Amino acid sequence: MKQLRAFLYVQHLLGIGHLARTSHVAAALVDDGFDVTIVTGGPPVAGFPGLGVKLVTLPPVTSGDERFSGLVDLQGIPIDVDFKKRRSEMLLQAFRDCRPDVVIVEAFPFGRRQMRFELLPLIEAINASSPRPLLATSIRDILQERVKPGRNQETLDLVNRHFDLIMVHGDPAFATLDKTFPLAGAIKTEVTYTGLVAGPPSPAASERFDVLVSVGGGAAGNSLVSSTIAAARNARNGWKWCLITGPNLPKDQFDAIAHDVPPGLSIFRFRKDFASLLTGARLSVSQAGYNTVCDVLRAGCRSLLAPFAAGGETEQTVRALLLEELGLATVVMERDLTPEGLAKAIEAALVAPGPSAHRLNLDGARHSAQILRDRHRTWSLRQGLRLNKSS
Repeated sequence: MKQLRAFLYVQHLLGIGHLARTSHVAAALVDDGFDVTIVTGGPPVAGFPGLGVKLVTLPPVTSGDERFSGLVDLQGIPIDVDFKKRRSEMLLQAFRDCRPDVVIVEAFPFGRRQMRFELLPLIEAINASSPRPLLATSIRDILQERVKPGRNQETLDLVNRHFDLIMVHGDPAFATLDKTFPLAGAIKTEVTYTGLVAGPPSPAASERFDVLVSVGGGAAGNSLVSSTIAAARNARNGWKWCLITGPNLPKDQFDAIAHDVPPGLSIFRFRKDFASLLTGARLSVSQAGYNTVCDVLRAGCRSLLAPFAAGGETEQTVRALLLEELGLATVVMERDLTPEGLAKAIEAALVAPGPSAHRLNLDGARHSAQILRDRHRTWSLRQGLRLNKSS
């Protein structure tokens, strides 16, 4: 049987969630027998995308601020036309070298509109290929609300015109696409739910903390970091605290914070065993990013969520409130994230009932690989029929 070639594109700009989720899917594809190439376009992150894949690294870009208002290089310099052209040419060459059977574009066109300069030429190259690979978009279960007129219609048009499959990485028992994409009913492309893309179950924790605070990638979340340090300093209960700031927190900021850590608080930029630490924590305190929430659900621990809402971001707030409705977390809003507000929310979360039992599907990575193999089989049959009719 032919080994299928999969070509994955992912661009992380502020956090590392997009890269982590794509890496889980890529690992499942490798386990399923695919030959996998990943193209990444953000700052390097230790441990990702993982073993067993071919990696193509484009000149990295990131977001200039929390509002995603512009693209900058790793020195903070806005990228220019030549920079974009170089990236686009590298992406197209990687596609030609791979000659994939399946292409998976993470987020676009539902997100990552900043990357149109290289993704639209890639789509043109896909459409011009013979045989043409199956083109799928890979999206979260909850999308960022689009407030600018015409954006949702533009997304709908691109999906219906060019994409063969929409993989929603979620459980429809939790959230369906129509909840955050108003034109979902007009989508003609096949939509399939993979389940939540969580990591595998973790071994028992090597260390135990009363309060385990994590800030995702670390590029956003200064208020959670500063409030945690102040709350730990003011605590008089002997709790053992852990703060993981995220690898994208600038080193000078991390060094300044680590220089004056109160007793009882351990601080780290990154912990490879984060998912394992959750299994031994009395309480997880985090933002409400997709991957952290999946880790928390997998661990089954108490959770206090402080959703990121700067710059009009809505996705994490929607996720956090849905989890609170299901009894799987408690929520403190970003506007209440003062040292006193955080301390009060932590105390309330620790005495509240433990998380409810849930049956949410957390096996989305493996299911994604199965879906892509099955859809490619039917796709190939249709392609063969078209070729026979035209000859």
